[in-house]
Formats: sequence, C-alpha cells, structure tokens
Amino acid sequence: MYIGAAVSHLALFASLSMASPSLRVVPNPPPYFALAGDSTTATQSVGGGGWGDGFLNTTIPVSEAGGRNFGHNGATTVSFRAGGDWANVLAAAKAAYKDYDTYVTIQFGHNDQKPAKNISMELFTNNLVQFVKDVRAIRATPILVTPLSRRKFDLEGRVIESLADVTAATKKAAELTGAVMIDLNARSTKYLNAIGSDLAHTYNLAPEDNTHLNSGASIVFGSMVAMLIDEAIPKLQKWVKPVKEVAEKLEKDEFAQVWM
Repeated sequence: MYIGAAVSHLALFASLSMASPSLRVVPNPPPYFALAGDSTTATQSVGGGGWGDGFLNTTIPVSEAGGRNFGHNGATTVSFRAGGDWANVLAAAKAAYKDYDTYVTIQFGHNDQKPAKNISMELFTNNLVQFVKDVRAIRATPILVTPLSRRKFDLEGRVIESLADVTAATKKAAELTGAVMIDLNARSTKYLNAIGSDLAHTYNLAPEDNTHLNSGASIVFGSMVAMLIDEAIPKLQKWVKPVKEVAEKLEKDEFAQVWM
C-alpha cells in the first residue's frame, strides 16, 4: 500500500506539473513587461508612436529585466485579440515566467471609442476584464492603463478631455477585477495643462499629429508610466527607474525636453 500510495502521489504531481506553467527557477526575479495597446503604446513609425519604447529602453535595466512592446497601430480591444496580437502577448509573458516576475500592461481606448468601430463602452469594459482574466491565468500580473491624453487644446488653453468615456470604462474594469490600474490619462492631462499647448506640441510625432509621440516624448511619457507603476507597485521601484532628469521635471510639472 505504501508503494502504491507513493506511485499515485508521483503520478498526481506529474499531471499537475504538466498542466501548469513552468515553475519559476529564479528567486526574487527581475520584471518582464509585455506591453499591449494601440499606437499610443507602440514603437515610433509612420502614423504611430507611444510611450512603450521609451519605457522599455530607458527605465528598466535591459541587462537584467526584460520586455517587449506589442503595441499595434489602429488596434482596438477587439482587433488586438482577433488579429493574434493578444495571443502573442500571452505567449511571451508565459515564456518569461520561468526567469522573470511577469507583467502585462493593457492600454486601449483611442480607437475603441471611434463610432466606426461599433464598440460600446460596456463591450470595451468587458474586453478589458477578459484581458485581465487571461493574464492572471498564466500567473502574470495585469496592469490596466488609462489612455494617454491627446494634445488638443480648447480656446482657453486647456486640454480637451476627449477620452473621458474610455478612461471611465477602464476604471470600471479595474473595479470589477481588482486589477492594478495606473491613471495615465489624468497624469498626462495634468502635465500637458501645466506646460501649455506650445510646449506640448513639441512632443508631436509630426507637426499636426496631436496623438502620437516622437522618440524624445516617448522617453518623457515612458518615465511618467514608470513613476506611476512605482507608485502602484512599490516592490518594482528596485527595477523600474524613470530617467532622473525627466522625473525631476515631471514631479514639478515642468517641460522636459529629450531629443534622440
């Protein structure tokens, strides 16, 4: 009976091991960030450019921590899954689990709110909730991110808050799931109002592009994201460090100029 019980125990352990993700082999591992989102997360390109590359390339130690920018120009919470991008995010985060403390940032809204996409705010929220569940299923940590502010100003010189609906819907998803959320929309809006429209527009990818960021601006807003993540998840302060000169400006709501 003892031998039989031992065999049964080993068989159960083997089956559980095969059914679950790979065991982590590094104690107190560094973080890995998989960035999911639209063009305001994505790499700088024609018609796209966000905070993602600035965050990955300048605020985490690339020799120890890891990450990949999966931001996709024009993406919605529907197309990002349907087109296979979300599967790629999950695969990368799952593969990183063995060696890293894995995180998935999730920032959508700029395209979901467009009438032509036919995505209600209820559907948008539900899609974010499912993203959170998917990330947790692979033992990674989801971080919901409210959408980066657009740099359009009214006649009084204040940012036009055109993303209020998707920002509220993202907050709703965080409430429903208990997921970590960083309010990039509120922080970027506050900052842009402080520096004013002329300086804000120097962050444009192209002169008339008030949505996407140039490479220098990616560093500025990448540091902003890093600061927000450090506030929300203090244990990451060891690894996630905003660019010092930029952080000092952001803390004072002063213009930060970084050219690359």
